[in-house]
Amino acid sequence: MTSKRPTRLDYCQYLLVSQTNYTITNYADHTQNTMSHDAINRYLREDRLTSRLIWENVRSQIEPFLHGYIVFDDTVLDKNYSQNIELVRRQYSGNTAAIRTDSSKALSLVNCMYVNPETGRYWVIDYRIYDPDHDGKTKLDHMRDMLNQIVDHKQLSFHAVLMDTWYATKELMLHIDSLRKIFYCPLKDNRQVDDSGGKSLYRRVDSLTWSNHEWAHGKLIKIKGFPKDYKVKLFRVSVSTHRTDWVVTNDLSHDSLDATQEVCGMRWKIEQFHREIKQLTGIEKNQCRKARIQRNHIACAMLVWIRLTDLARKTRKTIYRIKHGLLDEYLRQQLKNPSVKMRFA
Repeated sequence: MTSKRPTRLDYCQYLLVSQTNYTITNYADHTQNTMSHDAINRYLREDRLTSRLIWENVRSQIEPFLHGYIVFDDTVLDKNYSQNIELVRRQYSGNTAAIRTDSSKALSLVNCMYVNPETGRYWVIDYRIYDPDHDGKTKLDHMRDMLNQIVDHKQLSFHAVLMDTWYATKELMLHIDSLRKIFYCPLKDNRQVDDSGGKSLYRRVDSLTWSNHEWAHGKLIKIKGFPKDYKVKLFRVSVSTHRTDWVVTNDLSHDSLDATQEVCGMRWKIEQFHREIKQLTGIEKNQCRKARIQRNHIACAMLVWIRLTDLARKTRKTIYRIKHGLLDEYLRQQLKNPSVKMRFA
């Protein structure tokens, strides 16, 4: 029997409906002998899906807002049991603040998201796979490339860029400023700053003293290494009883701690996206060795997330309810006529 060659739609459909097992073997086993493992593997080796597909599929769904936010962050795709998978390397983990060990290999994505603060909705609009051995680019390079793409080609309305401490570099902050956009980002506790107007030496940002007025309205500081007259506004944001974020912005007219906390809250939308795409699309689960297969699998997982979120908004359900609701009919049938019957000794 000649095996049918799967299409991009076929593979995305598999990732959408499968609940726990996202392997090629599992896919082939459930196609009623119409597709072989080799045929599916061959499709994933030969197709060339890129991040451009994400924008092509999501652009019509986005609800642009003049004061929208662009959010950047990276996430780690665990490949704990991988053997010789291309693209996989030891990655820095923000959760452990250390380099992952050899027994916990990983692949890293830098993601770009658009957030509409008026509705609270968010859309992934671009991503890059961190592969410095192949393209020689850092995560900072990827962020800059995606930001330039938004401004020069996507022409998507936005007001500010939100990013994590990893991206809070002089080069990126000044680049955002040169685009006449606002940035909000936390600084590391040991970042050297000056709030004295040049009268005192630089010191750690977490050692600054704060008046009640500065606590509520922020203070002007200069970050070490920045141009002589370049100032930013610093806010002390209490995230929890054990954590404080030192958030800076180039919007010097911004003078509200509460508003800063609200803006920073938008940055957590990308963490929600990371959780959803890992739990619902199998983006981490492909164990094939070839880089091209990994790239195509990631692109398909992104497309599946876009489809699930679109359905969730149209039906006013959660993305989890859409995904797990696929099992409802199966459960009803099994309760009525179980294929495996329960018995007692």
